[in-house]
Amino acid sequence: MPLLSLVVPCFNEESVVRDTHRRLQALGAGLEGVEVEIVFVDDGSRDGTRAILRALSEADSTVRVVVLSRNFGQHIAIIAGLAAAKGDAVAVLDCDLQDPPEVIADMLARWRDGADVAFGQRTAREGESRLKQWRSNALLRLVNWLSDVPIPLNVGEFRLMDRRVVDVLLAMPERDPFFRGMVPWVGFRQEAVPFRRHRRASGESKWPFRRSVRMAVDGLLSFTTAPLRLAVWLGFLVTAAAVVGTLFALAQRLLTDVWVPGWATLLIAILFMGGAQLVLIGMLAEYLGRIYAEVKRRPLYVVQERVGFPPASAEAVDAAPGHHAPTEWGAAGGQPR
Repeated sequence: MPLLSLVVPCFNEESVVRDTHRRLQALGAGLEGVEVEIVFVDDGSRDGTRAILRALSEADSTVRVVVLSRNFGQHIAIIAGLAAAKGDAVAVLDCDLQDPPEVIADMLARWRDGADVAFGQRTAREGESRLKQWRSNALLRLVNWLSDVPIPLNVGEFRLMDRRVVDVLLAMPERDPFFRGMVPWVGFRQEAVPFRRHRRASGESKWPFRRSVRMAVDGLLSFTTAPLRLAVWLGFLVTAAAVVGTLFALAQRLLTDVWVPGWATLLIAILFMGGAQLVLIGMLAEYLGRIYAEVKRRPLYVVQERVGFPPASAEAVDAAPGHHAPTEWGAAGGQPR
């Protein structure tokens, strides 16, 4: 039978992780014609999440746990889970149960009908203010406006992917992975599965406004060079404004008795050009910083411990393409092996 892997990144989710496991167990029991494995990725949790995951793995042979050495971020945790998953199809969902696991059954049906990616598209978002929903969609629309790769609105990380899509994602050696943009970039046949997003089962949101803006910046810089082209258009705009201002000053001087005051226009020009130059230098610095991170070739993440994996499977995780340095960093004291 085909194997379905369920990848669940976790960060400080001790209050809900048992309920998530229970729901995933029930989902697996209700699916016919597939075997199921559950891959939890502990992304440097500081509460009791790790101990709970160990206990779940001991009690349930289908549970695998990848423990990262620190908090690397949600998208990198997802990549670590994909590298550990062995399924013919791999589903990704958050641990907070806002994305109902039961929707994966509909995604699996789309996969069986030939879809390579079935992504969840929210028709409603319970527990989120209109301001937060507007803000999220506004940031994504900005990314879509400038990006070369269109990203569907009201879509998060909740999706099911075919093995060949997962292999392509793992072969993308990006240091700042933007999962929502990487999957559409891959292509293949992708279909939306509408669903109603629930409130968090417990705990607090891990996505404040600052992280949302950072994610939008990641999406923008990872899939377009439009900010760099902005410097060219801004140069044309400033040049045109300077020509218009010069003609206006000459017309006033030659055709009237009025002199154009110099200090105000000079101050405005200096402030405008100074601000524009700082913005553009900041954009260049963002791109340069990403290039610097790429050329260092550090591992994308460091695995501290693996729980519930057969020995052969653990070695295969070490050899996952695209995201490991020539020496794999092991669990014992962070020493290369």
